[in-house]
Amino acid sequence: MATSPFRGKRPPRGDPVIDRALKVLMAFDAEHRRLSLGELSRRSGIPTSSALRLAKKLAEWGALERDEHGQFSIGLRLFEISSLCPRGPGLRQVALPYMADLAEVIHQHVLLAVREDTDALLVERLSAHRAMPILYRVGGRLPLHSTGVGLVLLAFAEADFQEDYLSRPLTHEPEKTPVSVAALRRTLAEIRRDRVLTFRRRVPEPLMSVASPIFGSDERVAAALSVVVPEQHADPRPLRPAVQTAARAISRGLGARNASILSRPDG
Repeated sequence: MATSPFRGKRPPRGDPVIDRALKVLMAFDAEHRRLSLGELSRRSGIPTSSALRLAKKLAEWGALERDEHGQFSIGLRLFEISSLCPRGPGLRQVALPYMADLAEVIHQHVLLAVREDTDALLVERLSAHRAMPILYRVGGRLPLHSTGVGLVLLAFAEADFQEDYLSRPLTHEPEKTPVSVAALRRTLAEIRRDRVLTFRRRVPEPLMSVASPIFGSDERVAAALSVVVPEQHADPRPLRPAVQTAARAISRGLGARNASILSRPDG
């Protein structure tokens, strides 16, 4: 029997099928929720015939759906699978009652985010009907260095990660102004000390965010909670203890038991 020259190795045929399938899925984003075959091919960088074959297979599995006009969109099977992620729905289930309490009081935005690679990933947002416009959607990525929840997650990240992150050229988003690394280091130290942050931004509209860390059963920061309100007439003094109290309650719900974490004085 002939022996394959590629036994134990991947044949030289380009990316593995799993990589190409992921490229097809990653072609979709908030601005491109429905794609024609041509668009899917261009955005994924995969030839049309291969993109069609992969898209059909993903549609059979339920990861994609195809409408009567031949356009593809993300399928419900992916939603079903993503609901099993412990850092998303499990966290959300514990956090939502406390987020709802905050939302009832502030009538603006309450955000819940986790760190994903070098970004903050927004896993939940409760917003009032007439709340001010903000930039980020559920499932969207936020910069760590220029958002309230992002700064909290960065402050409690591993030292090596912080040093690598701070060594990069950073600009505030969406202002496009340079970040002072020295000032950012001071901010991160204050967050670690106080376990709460008041963050202000001028564009696209003046706002104030108050954010606090959420700890898990391993006593590490699992997520960040924040409220976002218009800066005009906003007073951080009642918001800081309110956000901290909610964050501590969520931490207890996630299994955090360290008294030094859960009994810090409010800022």
